[in-house]
Amino acid sequence: MKNFTKIQLGKNGPLVSNLGLGCMRMSSIWGGPTPDTKESIATIHEALDNGINFLNTGDFYGAGHNEMLIGKAIKGRRDDAFISVKFGTIFHNGEWLGMDLRPVAIKNFVNYSLTRLGIDTIDMYQPSRMDNSVPLEDIIGTVADLVKEGKVRYIGVSEISAAQLRKANAIHPISALEIGYSLADRQIESELLPAAKELGVGIIAFANTAEGLFTGELKAPLPENDYRNAFPRFQGENLIKNLEKVEVFKQFARDKGCTPTQLAIAWVKEQGDQIMPLVSMSRRSRLPENIAAMDIVFSTEEMNRLNTTFAAGAILGGTYLQR
Repeated sequence: MKNFTKIQLGKNGPLVSNLGLGCMRMSSIWGGPTPDTKESIATIHEALDNGINFLNTGDFYGAGHNEMLIGKAIKGRRDDAFISVKFGTIFHNGEWLGMDLRPVAIKNFVNYSLTRLGIDTIDMYQPSRMDNSVPLEDIIGTVADLVKEGKVRYIGVSEISAAQLRKANAIHPISALEIGYSLADRQIESELLPAAKELGVGIIAFANTAEGLFTGELKAPLPENDYRNAFPRFQGENLIKNLEKVEVFKQFARDKGCTPTQLAIAWVKEQGDQIMPLVSMSRRSRLPENIAAMDIVFSTEEMNRLNTTFAAGAILGGTYLQR
């Protein structure tokens, strides 16, 4: 078992592995086929066996399928896993319908999640986004009530602004912020990351490879049924120019003796002690590569080269991660 460094989620929060397992890809989100269930459960088991105890899910991943899958995987191993659940997003037949962040809905959502997961308490519970349809005070206040009831241990937030983070933390201590972060998505560095550090809020950083851009495996054009076609980053001249930039990134990886994916994860890991890369996968075969990325270190010169070559704006076009 790898001896993972621990990251503290919040000033008085829990210690968890500094690499997290995102379980989203183990379910069908956009209407595609559901990955092999046995392999997904085996992936969770192997992650736990290797010391990765942070499991990230959402009640809308596969309309509850993801939570039920995790529930099966952690049966008899509850103490090995720290479970983070997002709520509030509504999907139907692979289509996003909007948000429901009403207090009555949150109280309903949490009970369904507890039942599907087969547990008594969710370790961290967080609204998936804030769309201003419900006052932030009502959302965080409702989850705080769930903490008092013993249904939730810690409160997290996802995809919010620095001002919203400060406001939420003033209502109840926020343990972690889940946000997209990569060499292609650095807009959070100006305000959001400094605010989180000031408040003592941990960062759960997903999309480290920028939706697969930094894996070095993409070709232009993308297949017609690829969900990324909807994002400007992966369209037309943007994609062509971005892939040219990725060739530079791939050379960085070759010089470093690692894969592009490992380089992308390692860069995120090095951005602060409070930052956890969250890596999504559904196959055990991906675990060794992702785990090994956590051992990569950079010289000052190497980090400067990466930060200069991939400064904010170097990758053209946005994704849904852009605010």
